[in-house]
Amino acid sequence: GESYLNNWIAQHITFDMRNQMYQHLQKMSQRFFTTNNQGDIITRMTSDIDGVKAVVTNTFSSILSNSITLIIAMIAMFQKNWILALVGIIIVPLFTLPTRKAGKKRWTLTNESQQVNDEVNGILNETLSVSGQLLVKLFGKEKYEYERYEKANRRMIGLNIKESMAGRWFRVVLTTFTSVGPMLLYLAGGILMMKYNSDLTIGDITVLVALLGRMYMPVNSLLNIQVEWIRSMALFKRIFDYFDIPVEIENAKDAVTPDKVTGDVVFEHVEFSYEESKKILKDISFTLNAGKSIAIVGPSGSGKSTIVNLIPRLYDVDSGSVTFDGIDVRKLDLKFLRDQVGVVTQDTYLFNGTIKENLLYAKPDATEEAMVEALKKANIWDFIEKQEKGIDTEVGNRGLKLSGGEKQRISIARIILKDPTIFIFDEATSALDSISEKKIQDAIDPIIKSKTSILIAHRLSTILAADEILVIKDGTIAERGTHKELLNKEGVYRELYETQFSKALIEEDGVSELEQYIWGAQPADEPMDE
Repeated sequence: GESYLNNWIAQHITFDMRNQMYQHLQKMSQRFFTTNNQGDIITRMTSDIDGVKAVVTNTFSSILSNSITLIIAMIAMFQKNWILALVGIIIVPLFTLPTRKAGKKRWTLTNESQQVNDEVNGILNETLSVSGQLLVKLFGKEKYEYERYEKANRRMIGLNIKESMAGRWFRVVLTTFTSVGPMLLYLAGGILMMKYNSDLTIGDITVLVALLGRMYMPVNSLLNIQVEWIRSMALFKRIFDYFDIPVEIENAKDAVTPDKVTGDVVFEHVEFSYEESKKILKDISFTLNAGKSIAIVGPSGSGKSTIVNLIPRLYDVDSGSVTFDGIDVRKLDLKFLRDQVGVVTQDTYLFNGTIKENLLYAKPDATEEAMVEALKKANIWDFIEKQEKGIDTEVGNRGLKLSGGEKQRISIARIILKDPTIFIFDEATSALDSISEKKIQDAIDPIIKSKTSILIAHRLSTILAADEILVIKDGTIAERGTHKELLNKEGVYRELYETQFSKALIEEDGVSELEQYIWGAQPADEPMDE
């Protein structure tokens, strides 16, 4: 019964801690996950909490049973002979002398060991992932990575051995003190019997020595528990270091959930920085009316993706405001807000499962007919229909059983199924072949024409489909207007056009001379009328 109770308590404590930690981490902003080592996060979620469980398993019942045994033994000794009882107790304070030092040593070693464990988990997470393993193979770094892992693993094993041995001398000292106690009782008892004519008998002394053993045993156990508990504090500290990180993005206490949604988005004098010393966005102001579309272009690193990340509150602005239907996004219910925003990124992520399971992630109650309709709109149904298992086809880890274009179109289908108010396409056609790009563009075009959209793109036809173009440079809106207006300004947009857009346009198959002339990619041999 005691064993069951111990395990039940320990398992439920760790169950609660894991749940609370996972829930807390889910509330962290993207800043947390981009700055922290993933191996560190996994270690704290697993081995740190497991280490706490090992301490808790025997702690509570052991404290209770040992305390009761200690109290009863002391009462019995004082009832038998208070003088010898005092002699036996005098040595007890000596037991505590090595306790603090042993506990502190194990605390230090445990902390170091878990830090190395973070490193080991980080190496495993990086090199055994699909992308990491591919990189290792392509650069022939198998031996290098093995040596790096072996070195970290060896350090961890060495620290674990040191930690296990750190309390051994402590136990030796306790055992020595435990042996001295009975000797003192025999000595004191003998003196009382021979010199002071005490009514003590040899049987009394024998009983008192036995009781002393029953008293020292729980004292030893309680001190060992204290050492283990001090050691476990290193794990608790690591766990609560994470719990103590404030939630950067959270629901307002009076969060609003509007009944009616249109989809107007307004940026007013927005400023943002990942680090205090470096501003990423400076005084960004623009309006996106419902049903309209805006294209955001600019050099790499200018802050384009950061702008769209502020709408679903992946980050919060430093100053200024982002409003949705006239309400500051910080005052909107977070789930409601994110339900209204659909994002398709360049780096498409699919969970290891079937196409159907990945689609249902957006809308768990979607019918098969709705999924098929979304796949048709995303221009991917023809491919899925040819698969032996159809929408039950496995996509593999991170969707790597599919091509880049197929993954991207499934992610578009997932967003279509979600049916948000605002669609955001963040370089959705980047790094794809022209055929895949054309199919994705055909899927995106109807959405741009009918839905509120923000486009970050390098493809000129996508940019031209937008109602307004914003040119971002060094975190500011350098230019804004239509394609023709921006070309005539001969500024940043003209430079981007000449170095990126027009080149991509001319390389596309099937682009006529007339189209190139209209878009300004090249002059016609003869002037063309309107």
